[in-house]
Order: sequence, then C-alpha cells, then structure tokens
Amino acid sequence: MLPVSLRSAVVPLTLTALLSATRAAARSAEDAVQVWHVAQTEIPGIPGEVRFRTIGEAAARAEAGDTVLIHGGVYRERVVVEAGGEAGKPITFAAAPGAHVVVTGADEITDWERAAADRHVYRTPWPHAFITWSERGAHPDDDYHIVVGRAEQVFIDGYPLHQVLSRNQMSRGSFFVDLEAQRLYVWGYHDEALDERPRRVRVEASSRPVIWEVGADHVHLKGLRFRYAANHAQQGAVQFRGDHIVVEDCVFERANAAGASFRGSDIVVRNCTFQDNGQLGFGASRAHRLLITGCLVRNNNTRGWDRGWEAGGNKICLSRGVVIENSTFIENRGSGIWFDIGNEDCVVRNCLIADNEDAGIFYEISYGLHAHDNVIMGNGFAEAYGSWGVACGISLSSSPGCVIERNLIVGNKEGLSFREQLRTTPLIDRRGEEPVWNRDHVMRNNVIAYNRDAQVWGWFDVGDQRHWPAAKQEAATLRPAGEGHPAGLTLETLNLRFADNVYYAAPGQGFVNWGVTWDAMHRRYASLDEVRHELGLDQGGVVAEPGFASIGARDLRVPAGSVLLRMGCYPRGEVPGVRLGVRSSPGKEG
Repeated sequence: MLPVSLRSAVVPLTLTALLSATRAAARSAEDAVQVWHVAQTEIPGIPGEVRFRTIGEAAARAEAGDTVLIHGGVYRERVVVEAGGEAGKPITFAAAPGAHVVVTGADEITDWERAAADRHVYRTPWPHAFITWSERGAHPDDDYHIVVGRAEQVFIDGYPLHQVLSRNQMSRGSFFVDLEAQRLYVWGYHDEALDERPRRVRVEASSRPVIWEVGADHVHLKGLRFRYAANHAQQGAVQFRGDHIVVEDCVFERANAAGASFRGSDIVVRNCTFQDNGQLGFGASRAHRLLITGCLVRNNNTRGWDRGWEAGGNKICLSRGVVIENSTFIENRGSGIWFDIGNEDCVVRNCLIADNEDAGIFYEISYGLHAHDNVIMGNGFAEAYGSWGVACGISLSSSPGCVIERNLIVGNKEGLSFREQLRTTPLIDRRGEEPVWNRDHVMRNNVIAYNRDAQVWGWFDVGDQRHWPAAKQEAATLRPAGEGHPAGLTLETLNLRFADNVYYAAPGQGFVNWGVTWDAMHRRYASLDEVRHELGLDQGGVVAEPGFASIGARDLRVPAGSVLLRMGCYPRGEVPGVRLGVRSSPGKEG
C-alpha cells in the first residue's frame, strides 16, 4: 500500500516519478536522511515501507546520508553496494545495537541421502563448479596446491571438514565434490546421520565466492561478521574498491582465501578482526593511505598456502602511505605483516607482532618503511624451506630508505635481518621496473635481544660482495652487479646506519651473522667489538641484559634506571597485549 501522501495525489505519475516519490515519502520530514531496516521477521514499531528482508534490497534503495540498520540473523546473500555517499554524508550499513549479524557465503544443506557405498557417507546435489586455482593455470600451479587451491568449504555445526579429491579417499570429517556428477559427499566427524528427523546437526557449504562488494565511495560498515566465502586465492571474501570507506568493529573469518581486500584510497579499518582465513587475513593493492588501527589479525593461512608466495596475516602491494597502528598480528601461518612490490612510505607503529611462523614484518622490494615503537617477539620458528632471511622479527628485503627505531625485537628465531637478491620492482606511478636493493637504512634505539640464531643477520645472496667493506672484498670471488644495479657497491656505500641499539644474546644464542651460509665469506661475530672492527657498525650501541619482568607473560616492564630507558631504546606509547613501563623491583627473566 502506498503512503497517504501518494494516495492523495491527483496528478498522474510516470513509473519513474512514482518510484522517486515513493522514496521521498519514506524519508522523515524532519531529517534529510533515512534509516532503513533489514530484518528477517517483522519487528514491532518498524513500518513495512522501511523494512527489507535482505541487505541487498536495502543497499539498492540507500542514498547519501542514509543508514541501513541490520537486525540479528544469518544473511545468506551476496551484497553489492553500487551507490555511494558523499563527504560528510556516507551510506552506513550497521548492525542494530546488540545484534549478532552474520553475512555468509554458505548455504544450509538439508537434502541428504545415504551414499550406497558407505552408510556413513551422505550425498546431495551440488550445482556449483568452483574451478580450482591450479586448474586456472595460474601460480602456484603444482601438485601441492591441487587441494589447497580448491575453493569449496563444508562445515558441520561450525566445524570445517577436510577436503579430499576422490570418493575412496574419504574418512571421518571429510568431504568430496564430484564435479562431473555434480554431487557433494560428506562424512561427519562422528558419523552423524545427516538425513535424521528432527535434524540434530547443521551442515553448511560455501556457495558464494564473494559475499560483499563495495564499488562506491563514502560507504561505512559497522559491527558485521563475514564468514565462509568460497573465494579463490588473492580474492577477498569482502571487497572494498571505493575511496573514503570506513570499516569498523567487523569480523572477517573462515574465508577460503583472504578475509577482505582493499583497493581504494583513504580507507579506514578500525577495531576489526581478521581470523582463521584460508590464505590471508586481508590483502591490499593500490590502497593509498590505508589506515589499519586497533585491529586483530590472527591464525590466517589455515589452508596451508605456500607462505613464500602469498600467505599469512596480510599482503600489501603498490600502496603509498599505509599506516598500521595499535594492532595485533599473532599466530599467522606465514609472515604477520607483509609489504611486497613497490610500496612507498609505509608505517607500522605501536603494534604487537608475535608468534607468526615467518617474519613479524616482511618489507620486500618496497621503499621507506618506518617501523617504530612495536613489540616483535616469537616470530620465525616454522623452519619452512626457503625461509632464509624471513624467519625473523623484521626482514628488510631489497628495500631502501627504511627507519627502524624504538622497537623491542625479542625472542624471535632471528632479530633483524637483511635479505638481498638481485631484484627489481614495478612502481606506483610509472611503467616498467626499477632495480632495488637495501641501502640508506637507519636502525636506532632498538632492543634486539634473546633472538635464537642471531640478533642481526645479513642474508646477502649477491656475488658483488656489496655487504662487505671495500677493504674486505675479495677480488678473486667478486662478480659483476646485476643489471641496473650500480657497480662497485660496498658496505660503506650501502649506508646501513646502526645507532644506539641495545643487544643481548643469551648463552647459546647467536650475535651477528653476516652473509649467507652457503657462501665461503659467511662470518659469525660473537661480540659487538668484532662487528665494529670488521663491519664498522653501531659505534654507539651497547650489550646489556634488558631486565624485562617476564618475557613469557609479555610483561616487558623494566627497572627504574634501566639502560633501555637511559638510551631511549623503549617504545613510546602503548602496545596492545603487552605491559610496558617501569617496574618497582627487579624480577626474574621470563
């Protein structure tokens, strides 16, 4: 039924005019914006003309300044936001106060029959054909990723099943997709009777590769939970392609690949969680001035993607001015924070980066990282093949102009590492590729302590011996520099400036290693004096036990008068999940 204002109109209306008038009539006379409601059941007090059953319907109606208020429920749909807001008048999609809102890429499956070959296995029609990553002929195209790259997911009561590639490989807790017969086969962990009435278990299978897309500017999302997308590698379950987007208090979880992807400028991601995703917590490309603040990124790469290719907490490419602050990156199966390819002037500050299987921060073929006031601990212990130079707290990989200051780099496999190969990178604003290498770094006022294999390691896999002082280079083994790399580079010309750091290696731990282990010129230095004498690095640094209250409890308070405080080698500001400051009495080491 039309609103009274339209029913009383005496002028005939065209269809376009009617729709326009209907939209205008639905808006409040006192306010230029509208609140639309999305609810799966009727809600007392909310008129039908402003209530929709799906988010997509509301998204199609919302205009600049409007709010779409989503009430509790599980929404099994793909939402596309094509209309944007304006500066100061965004379109907002928000969970209703206290509501638990889930937007999922999975559908509940109830049409089951027992498979004839095995009474524990059930099957159902499955019309979806998610082409595997390796079948697309894209990297990595190998046997290992035949299973890893599949996009299907099946869950019983929220627990994921393991995928196999043939019917005879099935066992408890597994599923198989027969693409030719268009059948899904499932065997529950506990031999559940999926055809039982009344139903005792809930089976969900991912049927949508993307569950939310924002292609417009000035859109805000708040308080939503996204899960179970059947997305391919390097594709976000939720995709943000517009500019000036704000995403806050949202959860991105259990996507087959990345939880979210950001490809617009001036996006703010605040107080969000990215967890348990198959490949990455999130990805970003050309996301200039992206701000990640107050976020939690944990336990990503559950599918086991090749971490040397792209896996872990995140991966950011060709982006300028990215800031990651006050956030926690923990227990990711790969690097915690990964910048790769042509990034410029990025900042990581006041973050806890801990227990990631590869590097805490991996800054690769990019420019100008400023990493300061972070706590970086427990990273790099996966012992993965090919992880040289990346199994550490911070890895600077062929990336010039970085400043690393006031970080606590503690208890990693390696502390601070340089990874060098003959590399080039594409650029943000120009075509072609540019040679890039480690140079013009400043490492000052850090605490680099208790790292197992080395506090500092120079992994320079280059034959021109650029990482050695001119006086130590051996002409007999000196090889030409790579194409585009200047000839005659030396440690002096690289300008790697260490200043006023505090180092400490516990008994059995390495101090400074220089050069790759497969080169005859590899050296291990046991003292700062040796490093100064042969490499000329860190004339102002000291070796001192930090005196933390308890490393294991992440209580990194230090005694009053600590050398860390005197030298300014201590984070400024707070770091989430860590106790910082001065303790009143000495305690035992953690």
